[in-house]
Amino acid sequence: MTLRRIVVIFCGLALLAALAACGPARTWTRLDEGAARGLARELSPASQRLGSWAELAPALERSLAYVRVKPQDTVVLREEGLALTWGDLRRTLEELLGALPELDADPGLLARRFAWLRLAPRPLMTGYYAPHLDASPVADERHRHPLYARPPELQEVDLGRFHPRWAGQRLTCLVRDGRVLPPPTRAAIDQDGALAGQGLELAWVHDPVDAFFLHIQGSGILRFPDGGVRHVLYAGKNGHQYVSLGRVLIERGLLPAEGMSMKAIREFLAANPGRTPELLATNPSYVFFRLGDAGPYGAMGKLLTPRVSVATDPGLVPLGAVLALEATLPPEAPGGPALRVAGLALAQDTGGAIKGHRLDYYCGDGPDVEYFAGHIKDPASVHLLVSREVLP
Repeated sequence: MTLRRIVVIFCGLALLAALAACGPARTWTRLDEGAARGLARELSPASQRLGSWAELAPALERSLAYVRVKPQDTVVLREEGLALTWGDLRRTLEELLGALPELDADPGLLARRFAWLRLAPRPLMTGYYAPHLDASPVADERHRHPLYARPPELQEVDLGRFHPRWAGQRLTCLVRDGRVLPPPTRAAIDQDGALAGQGLELAWVHDPVDAFFLHIQGSGILRFPDGGVRHVLYAGKNGHQYVSLGRVLIERGLLPAEGMSMKAIREFLAANPGRTPELLATNPSYVFFRLGDAGPYGAMGKLLTPRVSVATDPGLVPLGAVLALEATLPPEAPGGPALRVAGLALAQDTGGAIKGHRLDYYCGDGPDVEYFAGHIKDPASVHLLVSREVLP
């Protein structure tokens, strides 16, 4: 079979999968200035653990650095009556950055200087964080589960180069000895050793469940026996579709939908170790990593800011977008009071599970935020802010 024919077959499958996965229609509705002014007054930097709106400046500058190098006339969000470009996002970020010194004293300027567009239906908001993992640079009796670097044979094909109808679609495959092969699944890697012995092992961890959740979070911090610490950062994935383990447990009647959380999944797996390998393998998606001295980084390649950065579907909320976000949050620890965020968020990341009307809220790193991040699961009110220089 020729390479071109293989790619065409995969293209067709990718297109069908994309069509089948289409979610609800995207809807952005512009508010009048009075409604926007009322919402702006409710925003509080304290709800994001910021002492002042001025503390948003470093995160805004990271978004600007990403947006400024994009083709400024390229449309990144299009709906009936609405077309926003990279240049429009740049002007919005610059406007907000310049307004920060005045914002604490005059929150109403967010309504005067920005158009507010409401997203409907409200997206489901979840949380993510960077976990800390007990790790070793070599395999030993305690550390037996490898974290892998991206295989050099793993390639991504831009399907839009073959036909316009596949614009925006990408195919992940292995190119080995002149052959195009499907990439290995999680089961093939973890259980069949598909990557073993190829020199791709970055580190070894103690708990396969910790490794699994590291894949879902996308990055973390490794703590080595000698006291050394390294950031482990996202470097790509195998291209297989993400499958939620929580949904699998619900569909099999193993856990109830009510109260589903990372903690509930961990407790079930700890109580059923014999079922753990098979259950983890129900998610064929697999993430590859690299080591770094700082992190975590989002899809922009920029550092994330806790309680400011969010992961979105860029087809719905483009990277670089400024959002006004309001949502109910869980307690930070069991038995604590429920919280509320009403602030300004920045679309700075994406995720394999973040498709359509979904929003993932970056909560920080370490065990102190694991409970908090793992229990965020509520609809959020989301508004896209656009400079009135763009939308008068």
